[in-house]
Amino acid sequence: MAGPETNYPRMPPNKYKPVALTIAGSDSGGGAGIQADLKTFAALGVHGASAITCLTAQNRREITRVDACSPRMVRAQIEAVFAEIPPKAVKTGLLHSATIVREVARFFGQHRGVPLVVDPVMVATSGRRLLAADAARALQHDLLPLAALVTPNLSEAEYLTGRKIRTPEELRAAARTLYQNCGCAALVKGGHLAGAGSAVDFLCGAEGEWMLWTPRVKRVSLHGTGCAYSAAITAWLARGFSLLESVEKGKTYIAQVIAAKR
Repeated sequence: MAGPETNYPRMPPNKYKPVALTIAGSDSGGGAGIQADLKTFAALGVHGASAITCLTAQNRREITRVDACSPRMVRAQIEAVFAEIPPKAVKTGLLHSATIVREVARFFGQHRGVPLVVDPVMVATSGRRLLAADAARALQHDLLPLAALVTPNLSEAEYLTGRKIRTPEELRAAARTLYQNCGCAALVKGGHLAGAGSAVDFLCGAEGEWMLWTPRVKRVSLHGTGCAYSAAITAWLARGFSLLESVEKGKTYIAQVIAAKR
């Protein structure tokens, strides 16, 4: 007797939903990285594919170990996804090493038609440094010129610009500097900006600049919210929305996620 699974059509997932790909590290605690990205993709109606760059032993408080995949394995995962279920948009998270960054950049140098969102995961919420200096340089010089958008938080934007950010105007200036220097639109996230009554972000790109804000929610865990924010933007891009629309919708989504943690 045929089982119930025969009632479902056996067809590739992109026959039903657009595909979004995340290239990032795996979080054993399930709150950030690949796991957060795939949950976000599913919540926003896209099929999530993944290429894992490293395995991490972590929870919301700390990361105790990081083991990297080989650059060849990272490339093979990306190629396997593109071969059968080509994504409509891609995001990167933790890339871990300069060799992995360069391998990812080599691939997307040959696939320029797919919007790429780069979340420059440099430091964990727990404070652990996740991206070495040579990897950060490779990110700036090799990968960001291929991206549609880079989404640094305050500490990442300070590293990438070499400037301290203490005010909303300095946040805006950082977004402008990144756009001018990196060749891609920049969304600088000010969620940790001291003294700000709202969660303020600035987006700067070829079509202009915009301030986005939502009410600040205090005393909640923000572990994984940066990953989910960039994943939400990627999901909306995969669904065919413009960059500005995708950022606005991503900002609304992550504000709702954070509010639900109260």
